[in-house]
This record gives sequence, C-alpha cells and structure tokens, in this order.
Amino acid sequence: MATEVLFYHLMSQPLEAVLPGLLLKCLERDWTVVVQCGSQDRVAALDAHLWSFSDDSFLPHGTAADGLAEHQPIYLTDGEENPNGAEVRFLVGRARPGSIDGYSRIVVMFDGENPDALAEARSHWKMFKGQGAEVTYWQQKANGGWERKA
Repeated sequence: MATEVLFYHLMSQPLEAVLPGLLLKCLERDWTVVVQCGSQDRVAALDAHLWSFSDDSFLPHGTAADGLAEHQPIYLTDGEENPNGAEVRFLVGRARPGSIDGYSRIVVMFDGENPDALAEARSHWKMFKGQGAEVTYWQQKANGGWERKA
C-alpha cells in the first residue's frame, strides 16, 4: 500500500492552533507519531505548547532530551529519526522530508502566507508524487475547516 501524503495549507490559523487537534486524532486511532520540525527552536516551542495548549488536556509527547524516545506516543525532533516506530510523520516549520518508507501517512503543514514555504511545498508535492505516494492537498477555510483542493 502506498504512503498517503497530505498537504495542509494553513491560511486562517497558525500551526499551534491546528496541530494539537490533528495529533489528538492520531492518538484516538492508536497511531504513534513523529513531528519533524524545521529547527531545534521550533521543537522547543512545540514541546512547551503541547503541554499547555488546553486547560483541560495535554498531548503526551517527548523529545530526545526527555529520554525513552521509543516509548513516546508523539516524538518531536528536527531530524529524520523514528525512534518510536511511528506510523505517521508530520513535517512542520519547513522541515525537509526524508524517506517515506515505513509510514502509512505523511502530513506536510505549511504557512500559506510565506512564499518560500509555498514554493517548498510545491517541490515536496512533486517529490512525493515521484515516489509513488498518494498525495492530497487541503486548504484551510476562513472558519478553520479544511477543503480538499487536489
């Protein structure tokens, strides 16, 4: 079965508002996740955010600094490793994609207001298509919902 690659074009809400909900859906499906960030600073910011994004909830996760990476349901990194055997990999903050082997789903989230991020997403789309992945494109609507565009 081909890896499914979903592109999420952020327009009306920032990553920090959208990512927790998508991660919660992954955990509800008993999927393990790696979130690959474009920088170590982004890893640190998301690490703090996922503990406090909601008054009545948090997302169990860890980074290399926390240890026990293989036991983390959500692992945050700026590298290509997959120590928790994740089925789903998120690419955020302009993270560079690596191999799609072993993943059932790759989620590429990019800022639609940043022309460089948009250009990179187009390049990634072509690369993933060339690898035989099933690629879909979702654009954020003004109300925060998603509309499939391709």
